Amino acid sequence: MTDQPNILFIMSDQHAPRVTGCYGDEIIHTPNLDKLAAKGTTFDNAYTPSPLCVPARMSFLTGKYPSSQNCWTNSDSLASDLPTTAHSLGAAGYKPKLVGRLHSIGPDQMHGYEERIVGDHSTNWIGGFAHTMGVLTKTNGPFRVSLEASGGGQSSYELHDRDVTQAALEQLDKIAEDRKNGNITPFSLNVGYLLPHQPYVADPELVGYYLARIGAPRYSKTKAENEHPYLQWWRKCTGIDVDIPQEQIDRSRAAYYALTEIFDGMVGEVLDRLDENGLAENTIIIYTSDHGDQLGERGLWWKQTFYDDSVKIPLIFSMPGVVPEGERRSQVVNLIDLSQTLLQALGAPQLPGADGRSFWDVILNSKSSWQNETFSEYCIDGMAPWASGVTSQQRMIRSGKWKLIYYSNQRPQLFNLELDPGEINDLADD
Repeated sequence: MTDQPNILFIMSDQHAPRVTGCYGDEIIHTPNLDKLAAKGTTFDNAYTPSPLCVPARMSFLTGKYPSSQNCWTNSDSLASDLPTTAHSLGAAGYKPKLVGRLHSIGPDQMHGYEERIVGDHSTNWIGGFAHTMGVLTKTNGPFRVSLEASGGGQSSYELHDRDVTQAALEQLDKIAEDRKNGNITPFSLNVGYLLPHQPYVADPELVGYYLARIGAPRYSKTKAENEHPYLQWWRKCTGIDVDIPQEQIDRSRAAYYALTEIFDGMVGEVLDRLDENGLAENTIIIYTSDHGDQLGERGLWWKQTFYDDSVKIPLIFSMPGVVPEGERRSQVVNLIDLSQTLLQALGAPQLPGADGRSFWDVILNSKSSWQNETFSEYCIDGMAPWASGVTSQQRMIRSGKWKLIYYSNQRPQLFNLELDPGEINDLADD
């Protein structure tokens, strides 16, 4: 058992990969994620199975798409009898621990983890009362007020993540102490963060720093007559159908950048403690997120669409002497593939009946065979407070250079990402 690698798995919430130095942003200050990327392999085309928190996270656990696991929305409960990555790690001899965010709805708050510390900052019960955000009420959801109330300040999300960081440091110290006492059992530590998810509020000085530096969104708001009917409806439901003042756009974007830098600092604390305790040598480190954030691109915010700003995720692997250093991969992969990849890397059983495929060979060798195709889906069940009781099912296929988006009872969208990376020219009617 002693030759098994350790695993440190870090997952953020709503981190658009492009807002990271290692993904090309020249303004954001993310030295810790950049250092991790320099020591490992970074994926440029990683996707979420759903641009929504609960189904995306549960799909990573099961290796199944949302429709395969019957957990589609933020009000769905994942069945307790579905095997997860944590169960598989347990079967391989690990004792998986989770510090922080899981975002599971329903009575099963473990799903195979042996221990949970800190927990979530949200209701975990179907029909339960949502947590209060105080003066920032509703700013953590897809509502215009999240832009109006943006700027300098501090939310309970950031405070939650500071508790998560402290608990993760304590766990690493405990592991190091146990090793001094002869316990060399490999560890499995999952650290779940809420940042940089809105509320778009952060340290005023840091917000000011980015306000002076960030530019406007790359892509302007789509003209109403050219926009897909679903997106027109989405704007109306969330209150962004009326133009947003430039001051609010800039302030919200600057706060998101500030939150990303704050989060990067927390990651740095964890990675530094791993090194200080002599635990890095035989440890696989993985960083990812559940989905992105559109940050005003095309006049859209948050997630809940299939534009790359919303549906792409950061993905970085690092392991000294095993994972190639400073390399990038262009292969199209998904969080459901990540679960199977992680299990193969650790010598744990693959999840039965999973939709995902392990891309461990791709990490080790960029020329390994791989089908560049993936799938994502998004379901509106009418229960969300902004949905006005409307239900809808949407799906996306990314295959090579093409992205096809299907909407139930509405026309599709089709983009050639090679020629049109901004997804401006809809070819569905061509």
